[in-house]
Amino acid sequence: MQTLTLQQLADAIGAEVQGDAALMITGVATLASAQPGQIAFLANEKYRSQLDTSHAGAVIVAPDVDVPKGMSALRTRNPYAGFAKIAQLLDTTPKPAESIHASAQIHPSAKIGKNVAIGANAVIAENVVLADNVTIGVGCYVGPGTQIGANTQLWQHVVIYHNCVIGEHCLVHAGTVIGADGFGWANEAGKWIKIPQLGRVVIGDRVDIGASTTIDRGALDDTIISNGVIIDNQCQIAHNVFIDEDTAIAGCTVLAGSCRIGKRCLIGGATAINGHISICDDVQISGFSMVIKEITEPGAYASGIPAAPQREWRRNGARYRQLDDLFQRVKKIEKQLEQ
Repeated sequence: MQTLTLQQLADAIGAEVQGDAALMITGVATLASAQPGQIAFLANEKYRSQLDTSHAGAVIVAPDVDVPKGMSALRTRNPYAGFAKIAQLLDTTPKPAESIHASAQIHPSAKIGKNVAIGANAVIAENVVLADNVTIGVGCYVGPGTQIGANTQLWQHVVIYHNCVIGEHCLVHAGTVIGADGFGWANEAGKWIKIPQLGRVVIGDRVDIGASTTIDRGALDDTIISNGVIIDNQCQIAHNVFIDEDTAIAGCTVLAGSCRIGKRCLIGGATAINGHISICDDVQISGFSMVIKEITEPGAYASGIPAAPQREWRRNGARYRQLDDLFQRVKKIEKQLEQ
């Protein structure tokens, strides 16, 4: 268990200490569940009442927030980001592997850096390059010619096909598949002819990919995931997609082939984005949206239908089917009024 003083935590995140700088902190918790020796945070005013009753040893708050008498605090402009950084420092998550297991199969041509860990039954194919401090979890497969950058971790049963590139400080969760064939087919007289997918998947630095996500290799050019992108569980990234830096994609989202996503976009869960369209920088898309045309202006977009009581939804559904008839009637009346 990692234990740090409040002053050490303050130095790490650039915060100001209020109270006992020598207080030992052993972990993080919510305001409601925290115990002495743990640090909590307040980033939303609706939880302000919990601050008064919390048993936390210390709390991370904004500079203008009052804390109960006797409670130590770290003051920072962004308490939630401060909490995230401290949680990393005090993280107790075990690593996917601690050493190179005897059952791991490593091809003689593979290049293995310093302090690399490879779990049981993992397979490292020919000409793979694993940089320093890479961790490969149990049962992973890393295909021929793939390169993985320093300090990247793969959790259990990740599959990476041939010639893919993954940058530094990335995290890939269990069951993810990177570099499978894109959905490329030609049709001749009703019969499907497979198009070999000859591109790669190229992933930048500090990319986090959730469990059971699939990222397809490009047909001819590469599928590219840029630095700082975060992708949730069970997403589908099709061939030749380009995702620019620091974009976040929530679970069950589908990006069709050759779409291009800009920088710092926020894409809500279960969104579907059409192929061969572009979305500009700084776009926020609400969950369950369907994007069928390019977006050229930053801002918030939505197209999902919120849930409603069944009876109300059925009435609205019936009215929707009458919408075209209503439009034609209104159009006819407008023409009559113009005469």
